[in-house]
Amino acid sequence: MSKIDDVAKLANVSKGTVSNVFSRKRPISAAVAERVLEASKQLNYIPNHIARSLATKQTMTIGLHIPFVNHIFFNSFQTHIISGITSHAATRNYRILLDTISQQDLDLPNHSSLPMDGAVIIDPTKEDERIKLLHGVNMPFVVIGKPSNSDIEEFTYVDNDNVQIGYDTCKYLIEKGHKHIMFLNAPEAMTVSVDRKKGFEKAFEEHHVEQQSYFHHFKPSLKQESVDFGYNKTLEMLGDLQLKVTAIIADDDQLAMGVLRALSALKLAVPEEMSLIVISGDPSIAQKTEPLLTTMDLRPFYLGEMAVNMLFRKLNIAKGTVSNETIVQASIIEKGSCRSIIAN
Repeated sequence: MSKIDDVAKLANVSKGTVSNVFSRKRPISAAVAERVLEASKQLNYIPNHIARSLATKQTMTIGLHIPFVNHIFFNSFQTHIISGITSHAATRNYRILLDTISQQDLDLPNHSSLPMDGAVIIDPTKEDERIKLLHGVNMPFVVIGKPSNSDIEEFTYVDNDNVQIGYDTCKYLIEKGHKHIMFLNAPEAMTVSVDRKKGFEKAFEEHHVEQQSYFHHFKPSLKQESVDFGYNKTLEMLGDLQLKVTAIIADDDQLAMGVLRALSALKLAVPEEMSLIVISGDPSIAQKTEPLLTTMDLRPFYLGEMAVNMLFRKLNIAKGTVSNETIVQASIIEKGSCRSIIAN
């Protein structure tokens, strides 16, 4: 295993400078820090505290990395995943360390200084910096969601089949006679949203339904509130532009709440005048709306449990081989927010 002396020699700096890059005790120029990090990556260098953790497992801690932006707020899907993670971690007396560093502030020293044996990453984005940085310090990790980092060849992840989810939700509405379906999706930067869009479009193609440009919309950014996006986009499409839409697919329950507010403002009743289905929906919230919302059961609690189980196997805490990919099947929970418009 490489030592700090080797990194210092390759980066042409002192051992103290290498230590400061990782400990952040003193300011280091960007050029020098980059040189040290590149040398560390080439040599597969692991800072001492991480090496001790990986060798002894004494931290008994798993890092949980969620992409925060402006504030800490969990949607129901994330909340259920976290419950699954903490529940399964507790079976081995492991604690969860929640990483509250925003996407903009990510850097390797911050990650390498966290006292943890491994990590779980939620909601991966394209070329995700969290994955890149944890991979760079050889920290064992599992991703919930399909990773998309072009410079890393092998991942361990658990996910739903999101192409199938996009397909199934659209197919469900098409089979009820809907041909003008609007999908309000997550931000394009998230790998899950791209896959769901593929499935959405595939359903139209296979059922020979003509697609319109206004049928699909990515949320502009992670920073925008889902409620606001659902409300504003629905008002714009159905109110201002008066486009023909008979059914809406909402990516999560917060977005669906915005859609319902907009439909109420437009005096459009669900499901009589507009059908609505939620993908990442919380069954408890769906039971409190009027009408009850049709949702997809993505089994988020089980996703969290599986991620920790896979991580424990990577850490040699649990027995069994580590599969690079584990897919958890989803299903539609039909309630009262979608209606058939097929003429009898």
